[in-house]
Order: sequence, then structure tokens, then C-alpha cells
Amino acid sequence: MDKQETPRQKKINTVLQQEIAVLLQKAIRKGNVSNLMVSVTKVQVTSDLTLAKVYLSIFPNDKALTLFEGLKENGYQLRHDLSQIMKNQLRRIPELSFYLDDSLDYIEKIEQEIKAGGNPIKNPSSLETRQKK
Repeated sequence: MDKQETPRQKKINTVLQQEIAVLLQKAIRKGNVSNLMVSVTKVQVTSDLTLAKVYLSIFPNDKALTLFEGLKENGYQLRHDLSQIMKNQLRRIPELSFYLDDSLDYIEKIEQEIKAGGNPIKNPSSLETRQKK
């Protein structure tokens, strides 16, 4: 059974999402990387505030896996930077676990199927199955 998020969890999710997005944008600018967009689509903090699932959308898709792996390897640095920013708001910064958000790709495949004259509702096998996260 899914438990409802508390108001505090919702606030922490929002603040973490905003701060992580700002840190990633600064890192991209600092690295002089062009033609890259990383967005934090969702953050979910556990009820005990020890773990945060961070869902990222990376564009273009051909660079997504390499950048995602690099981000996972350097997640500790992101957590440290986050702790410096939020030290007066949270006593402990949750451990960050990163996930790729492929919902935009899935939506695009649905739109292509509809434009081609197919019906993804009646024929769901025409789309690739997504794994639940």
C-alpha cells in the first residue's frame, strides 16, 4: 500500500528538486557543455528522510546514458554541495539515488503511433513496455 506523503515531505521534495536543478545547471555552464538539457522531473523523499529518488530527464537522448552514469558516480559531490546550500534547512541531507525519466520518450512514441493511424489503447503491444520504478 502506498502511504500518503506528509506536507513536510512535499515541501522537502520541492526544495530538493529546485536546488538540485540549480546545481546541475551551474555544473553544465561551468563545464562549457553546449546542446545539453538536464531537468529534474521529480524528487521523492522517503518518510524517514534518509533517501531521495531523483528522476532526471536528459536531452539529447544519445548522450543521456553517459551523462547519467557520470552523474551517478559523482552523486556524493552533488550531495555535499546540496548540504552546503541547505545546512540551515535540513539537519541531514538524504542519500540521492538517480533514475532516468523516460516519460517524454514514451509520450512521443504514443504520438507517433496515433499519427501513423494506430490505436495504442486497443493495441498496447505496439508500444514498448515501461518498467515501474
